[in-house]
Amino acid sequence: MSDNEQPPSPAVVEEKKPASTAEADLTKYKTAADIIHGVTKKLIELAVEGAKIIDLCIEGDKLIEAGTASVYNKPVKGVKVAKGLAFPTCISVNNAVAHFSPLASDPQSEQVLAKHDVVKIQLGAQIDGFAAISAETIVVGATADAPATGRRADVVKAAWHAAELAMRTIKVGNKNWAVTEAVGNISSAWGCKPVEGMLSCNQTQNVIDGKKRIILNPSEAQKRDFDTVTFAEGEVYGMDVLISSGEDGKVCKRIRPKCNQCQLTSNIQARLEESRTTIYQRDSTVTYQLKMKNSRAVFSEVQKKAGAFPFNIRSLEDEKRARMGLQEAVQHSLVKPYEVIFTPANTFVAGFHFTIALLPSGPLLITHPPIWYKPELVKTEKELEDENLKSVLARNLRESKKSKKKKAKAEGEAEAKEE
Repeated sequence: MSDNEQPPSPAVVEEKKPASTAEADLTKYKTAADIIHGVTKKLIELAVEGAKIIDLCIEGDKLIEAGTASVYNKPVKGVKVAKGLAFPTCISVNNAVAHFSPLASDPQSEQVLAKHDVVKIQLGAQIDGFAAISAETIVVGATADAPATGRRADVVKAAWHAAELAMRTIKVGNKNWAVTEAVGNISSAWGCKPVEGMLSCNQTQNVIDGKKRIILNPSEAQKRDFDTVTFAEGEVYGMDVLISSGEDGKVCKRIRPKCNQCQLTSNIQARLEESRTTIYQRDSTVTYQLKMKNSRAVFSEVQKKAGAFPFNIRSLEDEKRARMGLQEAVQHSLVKPYEVIFTPANTFVAGFHFTIALLPSGPLLITHPPIWYKPELVKTEKELEDENLKSVLARNLRESKKSKKKKAKAEGEAEAKEE
């Protein structure tokens, strides 16, 4: 971005007194979502053949900071409203599943986008601890006249349809396993599979990795051990849909510690490569007195700059000192790593992440629909044939008042006949 160019402008927010706390919280979620929508749009424009991934990551973070800096500047009871990154910008290409955001000192910092790359763009913003996180997938160079084809098109189309189905399955009264089953079923229409063990979580203020969770493509052990939860009114979920063009969504069994939201559980089925971890998050549930002076200084900086949210080492004052200081914090689980994970070579992973609220009036998609994805940009030989799934996708995310009245009337007539 040139010095004269302005960052994407978020929707103007009038800081008038809301009708309720819940309404105020929802406005903060939506304001954060508007900001990341504008930033994502700019990044898609910049994600062309030859673009350096590190430049896109840095630009994304810079634009999020600029966007959040322009809203909610009136102190509340004399206290400034916390705001900024809820998830650092990540640009993960082809078989990289997630969390790729290199530093200038990394060998991967020279990586550039190539034509036909399947590129996942993920980022998040937060206002007063209310986070909106979003991700979408593009194919570099694809146009309506020259659309993506083959397995690239299959995996992108499968991922978007799976995300749409997940939106319609996360509703009050449904259980988390309904989402697991729905995403697995619909992705198979294009010969694809969800990445095994991928987690999505409920969100609250300053928490993006809550205890109510959804798992995709679980192993048999995970099926036995994973908690069943029921979606309830008033909850917010960050749903991460990551689909692989591989046959089973897994490639190897390398045991790693359990990771937090957006990461794989302990039975990781995606391959860890030499890409260095750059994104971490403080675990507020763990307490430990760090022994080393440098570790304490780095941890203090993390708490001050990132709070409860994930951060990139790039945001800390001294990269070398930060890496050394984080070692002790990670060893004692004060800080969790978001490792860069991969599926096998010659496979592709497409992903969409959305934030959704379960309101009394019905589900509300907080984040925006994808900017890049359009049916004419991905040409596939396979199509969805399951009529039940097609009918679910044809429904609006939220029932209209007219539909609700019609449904209630039909139910009333049915009850009258039974009597």
